[in-house]
Amino acid sequence: MLLKRILVSFGLLPVGLILIAVGGWVYVAGVALILSLAGIEYARLFRAANLQPSEHLIVGGILLIAVGREMDGFASAHWIVSFIILAGMTYHLWKYERGRELAASDFSVSMSGVFYIGWLGAYLISLRNLPNGVWWILIVLPAVWLADSAAYFVGTRWGRHKLAPRLSPKKSWEGYIGGILAAIPGGALLAVACQYLAGANSGITPLSGAVLGLAMAALPTLGDLGESMIKRQVGVKDSGNLLPGHGGVFDRIDSWLWSAVIGYYIIVWFYQ
Repeated sequence: MLLKRILVSFGLLPVGLILIAVGGWVYVAGVALILSLAGIEYARLFRAANLQPSEHLIVGGILLIAVGREMDGFASAHWIVSFIILAGMTYHLWKYERGRELAASDFSVSMSGVFYIGWLGAYLISLRNLPNGVWWILIVLPAVWLADSAAYFVGTRWGRHKLAPRLSPKKSWEGYIGGILAAIPGGALLAVACQYLAGANSGITPLSGAVLGLAMAALPTLGDLGESMIKRQVGVKDSGNLLPGHGGVFDRIDSWLWSAVIGYYIIVWFYQ
């Protein structure tokens, strides 16, 4: 299992780096594809609980949010969000009239899929579009990976105290702390490299990297636990099987959804 995870990760790494480096609509297309696949998996998870969220609504909403975020940032968000909500209610009203008794619950899941995956995931676009965004994103996402990897190895070796026994019995406080202790210096070192490449006036410093490392280790694990909550409620082990050793796309990006928005606002509020 670990070997599969490593091989898949290293296989996808060059693709991700190319998309980040190129940026623009090529990057947006890559992000939109990843989020759309995660959205489909999200909808299918709830089908195991006898709910019928609309994959078309979820994917359409995700794509609309992603395009709007690239075109004008948050300027069009007010009408995009309004349109998605109204369209979602209209569709599920129609489904109720056609005999779907749980249409109200289906509507709730459809909307949560759009906004949890689409709205939060679109911060990957916002993050890349910041000044020196190519370098900021190369601190934020690798810091999450460093924290996850350190938490896994420390938890496997020394984990004794369960972090969230109902949600994820394999996670431990020892692993969680190990992830933080690895991500803080790891983020600082990533920032040193990115500062050199971006220039002294980029706002990127070892301190900003350490702060991002701390935040990426401490908070995005809640995204992982959030997906675990959904999977446990519906009785499914993985969101999909597209990525050997990782499960589905949603399994892979559950922490990214948190890291993108948290990283974006830390950078905007303190380092721009």
